[in-house]
Amino acid sequence: MINTDVNLLEMGKRAKVASRQLAKASSGQKNNALVAIAEALEEQREYILKENALDMADGEQNGLTDALLDRLNLQKRLDGIISDVRSVATLADPVGEVIDERTMPNGLVISRQRTPIGVFGVIYEARPNVTVDVVALAIKSGNAAILRGGKETLRSNTALITVMRDALVAQGFPADAIQYINSTDRKYVGELLKLHEYVDIIVPRGGAGLHRFCLENSTIPVITGGIGICHLYVEPSADFEQALAIIHNSKTHRPSVCNALDTVLVHESIAAQFLPQVVEHLGKDGVAFRADERALPYLRDYDGIEPAGPDDFSTEWMALICGLKVVDTLDEAIDHIEEHSMGHSDGILTYDAESATRFLNEVDSSAVFWNASTRFNDGGQFGLGAELAVSTQKLHARGPMALEGMTTYKWVVRGEGQTRQ
Repeated sequence: MINTDVNLLEMGKRAKVASRQLAKASSGQKNNALVAIAEALEEQREYILKENALDMADGEQNGLTDALLDRLNLQKRLDGIISDVRSVATLADPVGEVIDERTMPNGLVISRQRTPIGVFGVIYEARPNVTVDVVALAIKSGNAAILRGGKETLRSNTALITVMRDALVAQGFPADAIQYINSTDRKYVGELLKLHEYVDIIVPRGGAGLHRFCLENSTIPVITGGIGICHLYVEPSADFEQALAIIHNSKTHRPSVCNALDTVLVHESIAAQFLPQVVEHLGKDGVAFRADERALPYLRDYDGIEPAGPDDFSTEWMALICGLKVVDTLDEAIDHIEEHSMGHSDGILTYDAESATRFLNEVDSSAVFWNASTRFNDGGQFGLGAELAVSTQKLHARGPMALEGMTTYKWVVRGEGQTRQ
């Protein structure tokens, strides 16, 4: 069961001890634990979905946005979540992997070997699927975790953690490998950020405010991500039918997530022809638009068009809203992305290989796309099984942070009596 005595210091101590036990587990033991977790989630489906339905009802009553309710909802996603756990069990174990090896002139054999980081502190909002992803990835990578979800998903997370911890214990793993802060008091977030003696890394998953709070208050390294202002730039050589399908998928598939499209940039030579098609194609699904002054003249006959405000191109919409902007050149498109992007997911739609190569080389986001939807910036879609977060920073892990991103490395030196001269 979940520890109800919220003593962060003790939780940290127990997590550190558990992490050392996890680091010694074999690949087979970890895979068996993940299969057991998947089976337990399947067996306890009714209980989990009942608790989630209560969270959803409270969320609706308390006025949660459609975006947050979408993230909270497990009713149609539990099968996919369980499938992801099984998928992680089939992936290669990164722990112990030798990254490179060399023999020095003095005979020393020096290599780098992947090793677990230790203890993760994960702070997130209305996304109970994150609870399962973190547990699966932590177990497979040999790490312990302390989780703190949002108050709006307390019942869902409590149910998920209870089921998974019971499954872990039944497989001989320490219960303290996964601990959950089941209090909604925000003071515990601040306390977690100060547990540098026991927690090795903090991963926030939520809005900009949460990320900023963690960066400003943590004494532990923080990996930021999960916030994206995502762009697609349409060049004259683009296949319009293909481009419309990509834009539609990027914007409407799941508008509340971080890799959903926010702004379409269109080259001026095709703006008159292409912009009305974008509005017609997306407008059928209820998308509203914020158009810059150069785009507006082409869209006077359409509903749902508003002039873009001063902050609109710096807004992560997380809703069925899309910015439209006309640019004269590839350079102008890249400059706009440089100014407004959060370094998450940006792409170009073109059949000009030279332009595409320049875009892919010069746009410095965690994932860049050529004739593909931004929605693919995801651990599962990249063949990683699941993800802890999509990191938008440049050190340690970048893009979908999965098993490899949850390890560090150590230098291993093998000798035959060498001494330094």
